[in-house]
Amino acid sequence: MPIKYAALRSIRKDRKRQVRNQGARSELRTLRKRVAALIAAKQLDQARALAPAIAKKFDRAAARGLIHRNTAARVKSRLSRQLR
Repeated sequence: MPIKYAALRSIRKDRKRQVRNQGARSELRTLRKRVAALIAAKQLDQARALAPAIAKKFDRAAARGLIHRNTAARVKSRLSRQLR
């Protein structure tokens, strides 16, 4: 157990950030699965309508440091390639 109050405070902050980041990563995974299911079901028009929102979410996550920028670029590239 940390002795300093600053260390205790940083542990509390880290826990809050961890919960927030896990929720955001989970949302990204859910979006990725949703569009993959639409593509598998041959509902390309719905998947194309969802694509800009997904790209924006991944860009925001990369900008915030939640995921690596190359990961966001790779996901967007694969998505656009599947929709073509």
